[in-house]
Amino acid sequence: MTSESGSGDDPTDAPSWPEAKERRRWPREPATGKGSRPSGPPALVPLRFSTGELPSAAQFAAWRAHMAPLLDVRLPDGVSPDQGFPAEQTGWRLNDLLIVQQRTPAHSYARSRAMLRSSPIDHWSLGILQSGRAWTEVDRRVTETAPGDLFLRSLGYPYRGRTTEAAGVFLFMSYELLADDAGILEVANNSVLSGSLADLLLNYINGIEASLGVLRAEELPRIVQTMRDMVVSCVAASVTPSPAGAETNKGMMERAHRYIHLHLNSAELTPDAICRAVGISRTRLYQLFEQSGGVLNYIRKRRLQHAYAALSDPTDSRSIAEIAEAAGFDVAANFTRAFSHEFGLSPREIRKAAATHRPILAVTPTRRNRGATIGDWLDPPGR
Repeated sequence: MTSESGSGDDPTDAPSWPEAKERRRWPREPATGKGSRPSGPPALVPLRFSTGELPSAAQFAAWRAHMAPLLDVRLPDGVSPDQGFPAEQTGWRLNDLLIVQQRTPAHSYARSRAMLRSSPIDHWSLGILQSGRAWTEVDRRVTETAPGDLFLRSLGYPYRGRTTEAAGVFLFMSYELLADDAGILEVANNSVLSGSLADLLLNYINGIEASLGVLRAEELPRIVQTMRDMVVSCVAASVTPSPAGAETNKGMMERAHRYIHLHLNSAELTPDAICRAVGISRTRLYQLFEQSGGVLNYIRKRRLQHAYAALSDPTDSRSIAEIAEAAGFDVAANFTRAFSHEFGLSPREIRKAAATHRPILAVTPTRRNRGATIGDWLDPPGR
């Protein structure tokens, strides 16, 4: 129904503002376009992987090796590797956030419990399909995603699925980045996010993707923090919390993870201390961390990663012995042995490279002699 004339309810009925008066009321500010961006070279160097230049028969094997630290990928039934598998990824690392642009033919994928036991990757994955469809199963619940859907998934738990030929953008956020809100995110694992906040987050991601090649170093921390806050707000508005008292395995795991991260450098970080903090038995704790190779193995890997970060930081003036002690090693030789086994380089080599500002790539045992993989992009030592 049309509003009455002069009521002011219909903006089309409002009298036009005189152009001269409009200029006086709203003085024009200089446009803030691309020319106003900070000077200097772009901060991000794209990480690229493509099977396009390989012989058709070798393409799928190359893709499978590239994805091996994260997923076991397989061809659909009746499809031969000889038919080719033209796939490509471009990755952009913004500190604790990795953005991956991906295009692949149809395939299936699985992240198994056995893979979790040997993998330190426990990131959160936020994805947007631009074309194609996918079906992913977690805990016997299948979620279908279509173009434009915004979906959330934890890499800390097993899942499997299949996809048609598809293109999309995937954001991988470290556990530490979202540790304070892990309980909220767990409720939304393997779900499609919706609502006005999801629409805003989609627009923000699209805007960042369009600017990846021109972002400056000083812009990255604010972008990552904004992305983190928007993800948490979007998830909180999209899901219904679990009923009080309905503690799940995932909820207990997240409480244990958070306690470990908050007390990582404490000498009092023991299985008994975790059990008391979470309110579970030792047997239950060991069951929760079975897929990670045990709770002590999980703690050890996290401490070694923090030690790598400290040794890589030229502003950290602590001695190697002090860093080793903070990582829970009383004997320097034991620290050196464990560190070298984990990263393929000694603590002294990492410290020397940091002092000379010379980048050096550590190679974990599962990645040696294999070249760069999605695992190197997702979980570089010292991230």
